[in-house]
Amino acid sequence: MKETNDISQLVKVLPETPGVYKYIDKNDNVIYVGKAKNLKKRVKSYFVKKQPSYKTNLLVKRIHNIEYIVVDTEGDALLLENILIKKLKPKYNVLLKDDKTYPWLIIKNENFPRVFYTRQKIDDGSEYYGPFPSVYTIKTLLSLIKQLYPIRTCNLNLSENNIKAGKYAVCLEYHIGNCKAPCIGKIDEDTYNSYIDDIRNIVKGNLHIVLQYLKQKMQLYAQKYNYEKAAETKEKIEIVENYKSKSTIVNSGISNLEVFGFAKDINSVYINYLKVQNGAVVGAQSTEIRKRMDESDQDVLSFAIVEFRNMFNSNAKDIIVPFMPEYKLENLNFLVPERGDKRKLLDLANRNAKFFMLDKHKQIENKDPEKHTIRKLETLKKDLHLKDLPIHIECFDNSNIQGTNPVAACVVFRNTRPAKKDYRHYNIKTVIGPDDYASMREIVFRRYKRLLDENQALPQLIIVDGGKGQLSAAVQSLKQLGLYGKIAIIGIAERLEEIYFPEDLTPLYLDKNSESLKIIQQARDEAHRFGISFHRDKRSEKFIKSELSDIPGVGPKTIEELLKKFKSVSKIKETSLSELETVVGIAKAKIIYEYFTSTSL
Repeated sequence: MKETNDISQLVKVLPETPGVYKYIDKNDNVIYVGKAKNLKKRVKSYFVKKQPSYKTNLLVKRIHNIEYIVVDTEGDALLLENILIKKLKPKYNVLLKDDKTYPWLIIKNENFPRVFYTRQKIDDGSEYYGPFPSVYTIKTLLSLIKQLYPIRTCNLNLSENNIKAGKYAVCLEYHIGNCKAPCIGKIDEDTYNSYIDDIRNIVKGNLHIVLQYLKQKMQLYAQKYNYEKAAETKEKIEIVENYKSKSTIVNSGISNLEVFGFAKDINSVYINYLKVQNGAVVGAQSTEIRKRMDESDQDVLSFAIVEFRNMFNSNAKDIIVPFMPEYKLENLNFLVPERGDKRKLLDLANRNAKFFMLDKHKQIENKDPEKHTIRKLETLKKDLHLKDLPIHIECFDNSNIQGTNPVAACVVFRNTRPAKKDYRHYNIKTVIGPDDYASMREIVFRRYKRLLDENQALPQLIIVDGGKGQLSAAVQSLKQLGLYGKIAIIGIAERLEEIYFPEDLTPLYLDKNSESLKIIQQARDEAHRFGISFHRDKRSEKFIKSELSDIPGVGPKTIEELLKKFKSVSKIKETSLSELETVVGIAKAKIIYEYFTSTSL
């Protein structure tokens, strides 16, 4: 590998212009391709003394040489980067994970063109439309076309010479009315091509043009008293209008634009692309882009925009985005709408991206549960800025109702799932009266003092049910034990679900639908449930024991024997004297029986 100062010399001579740079390893393989508005400034940022990212440090260690290409604009840099990434497939660049081959609708480059769908794009002069998100969608469209236009389905070579030579005979499709038999010259090429023009308009979403043409045709037939043809055309109009009513129509005033929806998790970005023409969504596709480095959201969005526009052969000038991309492309207008129909389109795309992400998560969970768990833990680690992966989480909750029977609960989660065998209840011993802060201080101290004394594993994350007060009390105990700074600790305030950190006055607000918040809430709710049930049992036990202890001459041992046999005070009250005698003897049985008999009068 080149010495560090050799790389420094390469960086020094880089121009301060837009361009694309390539990092090359010692085996002469391109391991990373990047774009820059300023080549020198961007590349230099990789070689600062301390990189915050482990992945970036790993990349830098493997750089043996740097090559670059200067371009005119930042948009050109973005386009060239996209081309090089797809061609070279560098190890550390973003990766399109969606390996599906989506269907395309093709108008074949031939005499009397066929219209069908294919999963392979071939550069043969044919017209390709799509890709479509599913075969069902494209079959629905082809069904509409088939009902409207009698185009051929055979793969015969219908050259003028072959037709004139009478090489072919009509097939069943002609006899049942699905084809006009161009193979024997029953329809001329101009008329057939007018069908193809209408089909192009339908595929492009220009349904209003088709409807207008069909309505004019129907009126013309009616004026000529050709009512049979007029009725046939009316049926076609109804078919188109029915198809139109089932399409995703947004606003007929919105024409020829693209929408990019965005969702992300710790490892990937999920993009949903919508193509809108004449008020209808005529194309849609979702894809996963796997992050290899710590690419910014803006950077990944820029990559996706170029990728989808190339895929769809797009010429749209207006692009709706969830946020402004880092790199601008010439003659394109980016818009982040706040309201109206365009905002609804963006919400639709974002929703599709999110559902696509959740579907991918379910697939991983079913296929590889451990990988799914690690991803959730990595997300939680990133969201809470933790040093370690929070495999072991503990959550504390106090419970005292109107100041009585103060108790506390500690629940344990391992790999995001409850470890119920490790749950612990606590009776508050050192606190008099309802003092949540002091109670929290006591139970946190007791819990981790014991773990330290018994040399047991400590958690990577502690969650305290409560705001700054409860969190500060727990922190005091950790400091007393010398654990502060060694274990991450947070508090969650229930009213607005704010996440509090020690020594930070500003709370963190996680997205209400985020996996991280759901893990924290689950731990908090489980601690609350476990604590409340213990508190309820304590109150019930105290009530029972206090009622029996009010009987003169009845001590704790007698009470224990009675409850062991009869389970409850109500059953003891209903028991006969002779049955009581068999449990506690004649003298005490008489006292208990007479006590309950007199109190019931």
